[in-house]
Amino acid sequence: MVPHAITVVVASLLAFIALAQASPGRAQDVPLEPYPLDDLGRQVEVTGPMRCPVVPLEPHAGEAVRWKTPLKVHPAFAARLMAFEAVVVTVAARVYGRAPSRITHLGSFNCRRIRRYPDLLSEHGLGNAVDVAGFEFPALARTDAKASPLPAALKRAFKVTVLDHWNSSAKEGTARALHSRFLHELTEALEARPDIFRVMLGPAYPGHANHFHFDCAPYRLVVL
Repeated sequence: MVPHAITVVVASLLAFIALAQASPGRAQDVPLEPYPLDDLGRQVEVTGPMRCPVVPLEPHAGEAVRWKTPLKVHPAFAARLMAFEAVVVTVAARVYGRAPSRITHLGSFNCRRIRRYPDLLSEHGLGNAVDVAGFEFPALARTDAKASPLPAALKRAFKVTVLDHWNSSAKEGTARALHSRFLHELTEALEARPDIFRVMLGPAYPGHANHFHFDCAPYRLVVL
């Protein structure tokens, strides 16, 4: 654990250790840049009404790529989302020859506990997390479509979802195989950038078959 995170409540550290030991992922002891929410306590009562810390929240509709509906997030997390959107554009251009028109999601701010650890506040309760379900792509322009080597189905508008395309055994070169490639290349690019998201959970983590959970908790954990 890096020095700036030492002041995080003991419960958060213990939860991190438990997650790392129980998950088929990678708990990574990598240097993390200081983040405005690192020293905020995450411990809450196991039962009863939730009382989330009062933190500034702002709407985020997207910069490089729009979100299907605006998110409600902490300003520091909004900056991370803009970096995420830039990575999405780069990977999508490499795989599909264009950026998605929208990112679909299952929510951002939500004052609640972590489901598997009810004594801890979810990062959603700080506006410090987002659940990404998929991506919507526009049709290629007619002139671009003629020159594109993509399958015909991918020259038209299409959708990519974590649920349908993360685990795919489709034949190489098919639309489904390219969708799986896009999702995997995207998460690989994000994993190489701990300055964007610290925690990345996907279908390998219980309860995440249909989305990626990204947050900036005071530790590094990747379970995809």
